[in-house]
Amino acid sequence: MTNWFIETLHPWWNQGLRTGKLLYRGETNHQELIIFENAKFGRVLALDNVIQTTEGDEFIYHEMMTHVPLNAHGNAKRVLIIGGGDGGMIREVLKHPEVEQVTMVEIDRVVVDMSKVYLPSISSGAFTDSRLELIITNGASYITETRRRFDVIIIDSTDPVGPGEVLFTEEFYNACSRCLTDDGIVVTQNGVPYLQGSLITDSWNRLRKSFIDVWFFVAPIPTYQGGFMAFGWAANNKRARNIKLSTIENRFANVSFKTQYYTPLIHLGSFALPKFVLDLLQ
Repeated sequence: MTNWFIETLHPWWNQGLRTGKLLYRGETNHQELIIFENAKFGRVLALDNVIQTTEGDEFIYHEMMTHVPLNAHGNAKRVLIIGGGDGGMIREVLKHPEVEQVTMVEIDRVVVDMSKVYLPSISSGAFTDSRLELIITNGASYITETRRRFDVIIIDSTDPVGPGEVLFTEEFYNACSRCLTDDGIVVTQNGVPYLQGSLITDSWNRLRKSFIDVWFFVAPIPTYQGGFMAFGWAANNKRARNIKLSTIENRFANVSFKTQYYTPLIHLGSFALPKFVLDLLQ
């Protein structure tokens, strides 16, 4: 590697991180994996030259994709995570005492193994929790074939290229809807609206074919360049999204863990979308 890692996700805009020590670089059966150190963000994991997570700002992404649906649901016992090989998502989900089982389906065993070795702070021991069931397989195939039902499904995917492309299709969303309990919630990674507007529009139209209530919520994650990141929200009733602030506050007050970004007010406020994002919902 040179002294700079240049992310080339977009043809007209690059992002550069100065590289310190290169910890790992290799080709898996699915993608190129790089882990390196950066003076500001700590250890950085990239797949196919696109940054996936960093020690410095991962807490925003992982807290919002877990605590928003789990606190909105209020009693999620069975959670499915598709993707999330770095372990940050299971770390946050397992902080909720009502969760009895987490099934994590990750396509790339090497991402899991190298994250355990070089990014242990992100999973923080979550891979050894007895409530975790780790399955190494294609997430789309799993959701199509399983007969289990889940209270919350978290789609912690890459962008819709390469292995992650199939996780943005109508067929996949329909299978997710089938696997939800009556009050279940699906949340998805939906890119940065300012730079990936078509992704929001496509997800909006595809999700609405399988779910009654579809919306998006947002959070700023520094290394996901271009402004707010959007997360898709899908459910088969509107109760969870229209939950009162006092209910969220009570649920959050009854847990023993602390957060760095998520609060009940942030929870509600994240669903207020900027006008340019609203214009993409067509």
